[in-house]
Amino acid sequence: MADLQQNLMRLKTACKNPRSQLDYYLKQGKKVIGCFPAFTPEELVHSSGMIPMGLWGGQIEPKLAKSYLPAFACPIMQANMEFGLRGTYKGLSAVIIPALCDTLRCMTQNWRFGVTDIPMIPIVYPQNRESIASTNYLISEFEIALAMLATITGQMMNEKALSDTILIYNEHNTIMREFVKVANEHLDIITPSVRHEVMKSSFFFEKAEHTTIVKDIIAGLKKIPAYKYTGKKVILTGIACEPNVLLNILQKNDVAVVGDDLVHESQQFRTDIPETGGGALKRLALQWSNRYGCSLIHELGKKRGKLLIDICKSNNANGVINCLMKFCDPEEYDQPYLERALREVNIPVTTIAIDQQCTSVEQFHTRIQGFCELL
Repeated sequence: MADLQQNLMRLKTACKNPRSQLDYYLKQGKKVIGCFPAFTPEELVHSSGMIPMGLWGGQIEPKLAKSYLPAFACPIMQANMEFGLRGTYKGLSAVIIPALCDTLRCMTQNWRFGVTDIPMIPIVYPQNRESIASTNYLISEFEIALAMLATITGQMMNEKALSDTILIYNEHNTIMREFVKVANEHLDIITPSVRHEVMKSSFFFEKAEHTTIVKDIIAGLKKIPAYKYTGKKVILTGIACEPNVLLNILQKNDVAVVGDDLVHESQQFRTDIPETGGGALKRLALQWSNRYGCSLIHELGKKRGKLLIDICKSNNANGVINCLMKFCDPEEYDQPYLERALREVNIPVTTIAIDQQCTSVEQFHTRIQGFCELL
């Protein structure tokens, strides 16, 4: 068993160079499917005998992508399109794109005509999730995706394979939720960037493999006496909080991340797939109905503010940082609701603009310094 620092470094390396992880699986003769954000059903890929790998953008100056996307498009999508056009994703057998927002809907067609050497599999999620018809519709979308995946593997996924995969993914969810709790006892080791890397790295490993590594990390942390942290504690919310330099600024200002509501992080393992309720494909579809508190998911009443209040209270956080993805309409619609809910109970909140391509972070640094004075 690798020691704590070795495991943390392994996950950090995967986040810094996902391409090496892709090559690692390709050299084993495995097929890899790229999964666009957010909530792509990785389980369909895994149960088909392939490796799902998250595509969450990165730091690259969009040039070729400008022919397909406007300058005000989501930074993650701009980066993904640029990587695709430059051949960075060469080796992927296909990509799955969930149409959850206007930009993602456009991406399905942009990718199809721009990156012709990597097939695209679209999935349209229903937003009227309370209707029984929406579950049946989503099952049909999954079946179409499976048929397209079968053209890559040469065989159709079966019920047992998906049932086994569901157990693997639910176990991973459980272990990640445990990590979040244990991490808060060791904020000297699990800095904001380290916490982020443990979660982000799950997009680049086969899930059972990542579960094993995180189990070792938890075991290593439990062997160390709890650390009494005296700095400020915050909760992050939004789509993602990158690049890492932003998280490093939090650490420099003696601010720890003790919880999050990021799609890129905790939201990916917050909702388990039901153990009962029908066949494996139906239960996978029911997971979508059970998801909550996300700007990309339609909900009456906007529960995200109440959710953040509960996360703050349960983790003794001093405030909330809303990581607003640049040009993200769903996030902008949610902002006034969540900020009002937090301020009504006197929880400090500030909003920062997230752009993976940012070259200057001084404005962010100043905002964090000012926010810390309120905590």
